[in-house]
Amino acid sequence: MRRILRALWVLNGVAGAEEAPPRAPVNAETGLMTFAGCELVPTAWADGDSFSVKFPDGSIHTIRLYGVDCFETSDREESGKRRLRAQRRYFGIAKSGGSQQSSIIAAKKLGREATERLQELLGKKFAVHTAWADGRGSPNFKRYYGFITEADGRDLGRVLVGEGLARAFGVARARSMGVTQSEYKQRLEDEELSAASRRVGAWSLTNWDSLPEQRRVERAQEEEENLRAAPLEKSSINPNTAARDELMRLPGVGEVTAIRIMEERKNEKFLTVEDLLRVPGIGRKTAEKFAPYLVFSKPVKEN
Repeated sequence: MRRILRALWVLNGVAGAEEAPPRAPVNAETGLMTFAGCELVPTAWADGDSFSVKFPDGSIHTIRLYGVDCFETSDREESGKRRLRAQRRYFGIAKSGGSQQSSIIAAKKLGREATERLQELLGKKFAVHTAWADGRGSPNFKRYYGFITEADGRDLGRVLVGEGLARAFGVARARSMGVTQSEYKQRLEDEELSAASRRVGAWSLTNWDSLPEQRRVERAQEEEENLRAAPLEKSSINPNTAARDELMRLPGVGEVTAIRIMEERKNEKFLTVEDLLRVPGIGRKTAEKFAPYLVFSKPVKEN
C-alpha cells in the first residue's frame, strides 16, 4: 500500500508528501544541505524546472529549481494559461508566425524541449543542494526549492538558461561560497543575455521590434486580472508561508513582487506590515492596500 500511495503522489506532482525530507550537514555559508547520488524520477507532469527526485535514502521529493522558469507544457488550467502567456511575452513570441495560437503551440513545444533536455542532463546521478524551503507556486502542490549540480559539474539552471530553454526569473538564494543570491541571479541574467545574442532556444523566435510592447502589455494585463479576481477575505494570507499564486492575489502584488516577498522572508520573517517595506517595490501606499488581508504568525525557524 505504501508503494501505491507513493506512486500516486508522484503522478500528481506531490512526491514525497508522506515522507519527511532527509537531512544532511548544513553549509554555514549558504544554509544548504547537499545530497549526492540523486536520481531523476520520470513523471508525466514534470517540466524543465520542476521534477521528482529520488534521494539516496530512497525518499522521493519534488524539486523546483531556484532562479529559472521554463515554459509550461500545458495550458489546460487557467493558471497555466496565464503563465504561458507571460512566458511568451517575456521572450517576445506572443505572436510567433503571425497568430496567437501559433505562438502558444511554439511555446508549449519549447516546454517539451526543456523537459527532454532535463532528462538528458540528469540521465546520470546528480547532486541536489537544498534548504527544503517551500517551493509551491500553487497551494495545491508540495515542492521544495533547490539547486542541481549535474554529473558534469555544471549548474542545471545556468545550462537551461544558457540554451534558451528557460528565463532568468524566479526565487533565488545564495548558491555556494562566494556566490550570493544577487550574484547567482546576475550569472543567470548573463547566461540569458548570451543566449539572446546567439538566438538559441526561445530567442530564435523573438520578435525584437515588439518585445518591449509585449512585456508592457503583460504587466498591464496582470494588474488588471488581479483587480478582477474574487475578493479576498480579511486576514487570510500569511506572507511568511503563502505560495506565489496566493501572494499575487494581494492588491498591487504581481508575480515579480510575489517572488521578492518569498526571497525576503527567507532572510527574515515578516512580523508586521511595516516589515514588508523591506521588499523592493513595496511602498507605504501598496502596503496600506493589502494590509487588511494579511495575518502574521509567530516567527518559526526556517532552514
